[in-house]
Amino acid sequence: MKTSRNDPCPCGSGKKYKRCCIDHATNQQQGVFDDIAQVIAMNPDLSLDDLNVIAEQRVQQRNNQPIADFCGLSSSQMSNWMYAPFTELDLVTITTPADLSASPVMRYLEIILDEAMANEGSFKATSKGNLPAKLVKQASELLPEFAIAEYQTYPSISEYMGSNEDKFNALHYTRILAEVAGIIYRKSGRYHVKKTAQKQYQNQGLRSFFLPMLEAAVAKYNWSYLDAFDDDIDLRLFWMFLLWRIQSHGSVDQLMDEVYVAFPSLLQQLPQNEYSTPHRQLDSRIESRFVRRFLEYWGFVTLNPKRYSGETRLSRQASIQPLLMQTFTFRV
Repeated sequence: MKTSRNDPCPCGSGKKYKRCCIDHATNQQQGVFDDIAQVIAMNPDLSLDDLNVIAEQRVQQRNNQPIADFCGLSSSQMSNWMYAPFTELDLVTITTPADLSASPVMRYLEIILDEAMANEGSFKATSKGNLPAKLVKQASELLPEFAIAEYQTYPSISEYMGSNEDKFNALHYTRILAEVAGIIYRKSGRYHVKKTAQKQYQNQGLRSFFLPMLEAAVAKYNWSYLDAFDDDIDLRLFWMFLLWRIQSHGSVDQLMDEVYVAFPSLLQQLPQNEYSTPHRQLDSRIESRFVRRFLEYWGFVTLNPKRYSGETRLSRQASIQPLLMQTFTFRV
């Protein structure tokens, strides 16, 4: 269906089409028209059916041409990564790793499942609806086993530790994902593991939940949930592009530059003010929502939180973990 001028732009910027990508689309259309005009000039006796076939071929050719701004992806490939369902993504194979012990999210899920299975499929929630302190303590004790631990002071209150679920973002994130993925639910003051999930866990183990949890994280979970930024930028649309680029070079700074070029409309949504530029605001959102609270929570990368050495700003280089390479194989 054709996008009208006042429709939301297909790029996901949140702006109207006429104020975002319409000029780029117009240029593409003009290029196709020029190609067809040249064909007609050279072959004036072509039928309408012949012209329709040629027009379709020219559109497909242009859609499949590598685009420098997309780091060599074509517009068709980028569209697939932005809008295709999780199970229909092109140019990437997503695999469940054999060993999930290095993934905070999956280890925390295991704690939740084990507690429920030891108590006939459920356990009591706190009065606030959180996980009980017993499970929080178990999850905190896992920190030294994760690569992220080299950047923590142990013991501490941080993203990966806490005295209760409210102060333990990584655990809270895991519990929310498990609910979104349909693995657990809360009823009558207790957390229950669904019957189907109990059978899966008994028969197939923790690995059976890796892909459902991952799909929930990139397609259903609200990435802005744990931050205080006042915007509606949905980075989930670009998660596969972001993942591909960070896996390619590991540089967070280079990743930011690539996003500015590929998706300039994101910068247009962030106002210039006396405290921060749009570039810095977008940097903060990508680092918080994608690097810290997606890649690190899953055990895909680690990132040293130290930003300066004296007055020298340090380059942000993510340490790519084996789980990332084991999970995503790109064919680009």
